Amino acid sequence: MAITLDQTIAQKQHSWHSSLLSSQTFWVLVVLILYSLFLYFTTNAFGTSTNLFNITRNFTFTAIIALGMTMVIITGGIDLSVGSVLVLCSMVLAVTMHGDVQFGPYNFLAPLGLEGPYTACSGGCSIYTGITAAVVTALLVGAFNGILIAYLGFPPFVVTLGMLSIGRSLAMIASNNQTVFQFGPDHDRLLALGGGAWLFGISNPVIYTLVLAAIIGFVLRWTRFGRHVFAIGGNEQAATLTGIPVRPIKVAVYMVCSLTAGIAAIVETGWLGAVTTNLGAGMELQVIAAAVIGGANLAGGVGTAFGALVGAALIEVIRNSLGLLGINAFWQGTFIGGAILLAVLFDRIRNFRQSE
Repeated sequence: MAITLDQTIAQKQHSWHSSLLSSQTFWVLVVLILYSLFLYFTTNAFGTSTNLFNITRNFTFTAIIALGMTMVIITGGIDLSVGSVLVLCSMVLAVTMHGDVQFGPYNFLAPLGLEGPYTACSGGCSIYTGITAAVVTALLVGAFNGILIAYLGFPPFVVTLGMLSIGRSLAMIASNNQTVFQFGPDHDRLLALGGGAWLFGISNPVIYTLVLAAIIGFVLRWTRFGRHVFAIGGNEQAATLTGIPVRPIKVAVYMVCSLTAGIAAIVETGWLGAVTTNLGAGMELQVIAAAVIGGANLAGGVGTAFGALVGAALIEVIRNSLGLLGINAFWQGTFIGGAILLAVLFDRIRNFRQSE
């Protein structure tokens, strides 16, 4: 019996509605909207322009890294080193722009017993040199993690846990465990980069986050590379048998994740105006939480860029609301952990219903 055009359209509409209602990202977005409305009507401060500006700006640092983390999780991996990569890249940026690399507390070569004018940026490098150094550092860390995982078969948890310790240690060595708050001749440009609002009064970090989300979303949804990433997470052995270059793609994914940490480092350094060695401590947990709450499945094969944004936004709204509602800030971990458990429970229920 032939299927009519109306029946085909009806089936597509039913499929679209079913897909939307079964989407974890959709329900997290609904919770985010309802909770925001609750805070708007029950508090005087939540809906103010200042508070909304702070929320949208503050969530971006987690969201940027969560975009890269989502790609890693889609492949079935994990990256625990992003917080340390952030502080390492921030310190590389700060020390490079500070320019006093070869002397005093900022001498990279001092641990090796070497002294002397080993840099061409004495007195301070430009912001372009600093950003380049930070980006290259992030890519090198990501490549190191990816090669150990993809080519040597090391477990992602072990490799990135080791890099978590190594990255923060190198940041301490680079600065002699001191705070850097002077960024050479381009000091003001760096602060404007991270703390400004150049377009319609929207915080610069928000613009960077939306642009990066659009790029990663496009890559995951519309490119061959994105399809291969999902294929690896769905069934790595099958992906290998079909000719997908699994190892290079996994290395690339870890490089992207570290790169997003490096980008967040540059933006956050400009916003804070100073770098300390405790920057990004524990951030890997928030990033993973944002990705999982937003719909990424730790088993691999599932995740979206939009979900990473929604998850990061919900975490920031929860954090912001604790003070507004007079709740002790120590409860933050409980609420976020509860959100993770609910997200996993939702995924379990969805898989159980689909298997029936």
